[in-house]
Amino acid sequence: MSELTTQFPAIDESFREYVPNVKFELIKIKNLVSNQNYQRNLSISHVNRTAENFDLYQINPVKVSRRNGINYVFNGQHTIETVAQVSGSRETPVWCMIYDDLKYEEEADIFANQMRFTKQLTPYEVFNANLEAGNEEQMTIKELVESYDLKISTNMRQGCICAVSALESIFSKYGYHTLDQTLYLVVATWEGDAVSLSANILKGVAKLIATYGEDLRLEAFAERLSKVSPKEITRSGKERNSGALGFAEAILGYYNRRIRYPLRRDKLYSGRKRARFLEEVGMDSDEASAAMSDEEMSNDGFPDAEQDSQEESRQPTLFDM
Repeated sequence: MSELTTQFPAIDESFREYVPNVKFELIKIKNLVSNQNYQRNLSISHVNRTAENFDLYQINPVKVSRRNGINYVFNGQHTIETVAQVSGSRETPVWCMIYDDLKYEEEADIFANQMRFTKQLTPYEVFNANLEAGNEEQMTIKELVESYDLKISTNMRQGCICAVSALESIFSKYGYHTLDQTLYLVVATWEGDAVSLSANILKGVAKLIATYGEDLRLEAFAERLSKVSPKEITRSGKERNSGALGFAEAILGYYNRRIRYPLRRDKLYSGRKRARFLEEVGMDSDEASAAMSDEEMSNDGFPDAEQDSQEESRQPTLFDM
């Protein structure tokens, strides 16, 4: 049944109530049974993602209840499927923590409540651990942040970024250059204001940069948006749409005021959101593709303002700096 069993020294009986009555065995995956009714459905996408980033040191022991001679997995079904996929065989053994005295109802209760009192690592703690491990992505992000005289911190104050997950998300989704431009724009515009370094503003600015590229004029952005407080952008963004998209809409609205050639808001959307927006402005996809930066496609709900007569043509951008 098992290839290797690990026994532990005898336990002082005065400590018995604090030590689970288990033993560790190496059991072949083919001899493990999962998918009990109390478990969540197996996520193939999760298994594939984990397999692509397989790390032997990240494998936890599989929790197994041995009832009537059958090894029921009540924690670790994704682990065994990942190992099976990576190894290419269900003959592969995995370390299992065996409980011999559990009933089905007790397994379900343990599964339901196993994470109830577990303290999850914060994004900052995970980021810091990656720094200590010398992982390139986190080291790069830290160096980039500090190049703008900013600091990654758990305290929300001037010049400090608490939104570690936002930094990693921008870096992963859009790349180094977009994160660099995002930090440049935010600092040039709001000079390290704590609210301006929040997750949604950072991600909203990054989305604008990724969407409009060189059409987004950095000098004009800093000039126009510096007149709007990050708190006002936060209020407006929350009213407009969920998450970073609402903030991108709000920022774009302020950017487009008093400008002869506003950036088209429809470019912010894709899929159903784009279809809904086009329906709102009475256009179909073909008309939107043919349209340039006209008033209808840049409609942002902001009060109309006199167009700046000095903006007869586009100015050079700063993206080549």
